[in-house]
Amino acid sequence: MRCTTDDGVDIAYDRAGAGPAIVFVHGLTDSRADWRPVVERLAADFTCVTLDLRAHGESGDAPDYSALAMTADVAAVVQAEDLSEPAVIGHSLGGAVVTAYASEAPVAAVINVDQSMRFSDLAAQVRSLEPALRGDSFGETIGMILESMVGPMADPDLRAELAAHRARARQDIVLGVWGLLFSAPDEVLDGLADTFGATISAPYLALHGLDPGPRYVEWLQARIPQAVVEVWPEHGHWVHLVAPDRFCARVRELVGP
Repeated sequence: MRCTTDDGVDIAYDRAGAGPAIVFVHGLTDSRADWRPVVERLAADFTCVTLDLRAHGESGDAPDYSALAMTADVAAVVQAEDLSEPAVIGHSLGGAVVTAYASEAPVAAVINVDQSMRFSDLAAQVRSLEPALRGDSFGETIGMILESMVGPMADPDLRAELAAHRARARQDIVLGVWGLLFSAPDEVLDGLADTFGATISAPYLALHGLDPGPRYVEWLQARIPQAVVEVWPEHGHWVHLVAPDRFCARVRELVGP
C-alpha cells in the first residue's frame, strides 16, 4: 500500500492483523521488512502497520531526511489507515521519529528501541568520522559503525541479513539524517528531548540492548517523567530481532488489549 505525505513524499507501508493498532518504524539503513518477525508474533491480536521511511525500502526520496521531517511519514500512514491513537514503536532512528511524532499527535504508548534521546552522545561518536562519511570511504565507515552495534547474541543468519542492509546504505541519506549531529551544539541536540517530553503524556518505554550511558535513566526521566528504561545486556542494537519472543511479550505487557 502507498500514501503521500504533506510534503509530497511517496510512502510504502503494509497492514496486517486486527485489534489495537501499532505503527512500527525502522532504523537508519533498514526497512519495514525488519519488523516481519515481530509482526508474525503480534498480528493475531494487534493491527500491525509497518512503513518504509522516506528514501528507505520502497518509499520515495525527499528533500529533507531529518528525523523531524520523518514524522510526516508516520502521520501520512496513520491518516491513510484512519488509526485512532495507535501505539508507536521505533528502532534506532525510528525511536527518535516516534518520540517526535508522539509529541505532536495522540498515541496509546511509545516504545523506543535502542535510541538514546541524549543526542549529544551519538554526536560525540560520529563527529570525528564526518570526513570519512563524506568521502570515498563512506561504505567502509558506515559498515564499521553498524557492525560495532550488532552485539554478541545475534546469530549468523541475522548478522548476514544486517550486513546486507549496511551494504545498501546511501551516503546522502546517512548524511541527511545525521546532519544535525554534525552541525548543532550539544545543548541544542539535548534540548530536543525537553521539547518532546513537554507534550508526551502516553506511557513511554525506552528499551536498550546497548548501554545508554551514565545516568541516562535520571536524565531521560527528568524530561519524560513517565519513561521506563530497560537495558537487556548483550542483546545489541537490534533487540527486537535478537530476542523477538521476549520483545513481543514486553510489547503485549505495555500495549495489550
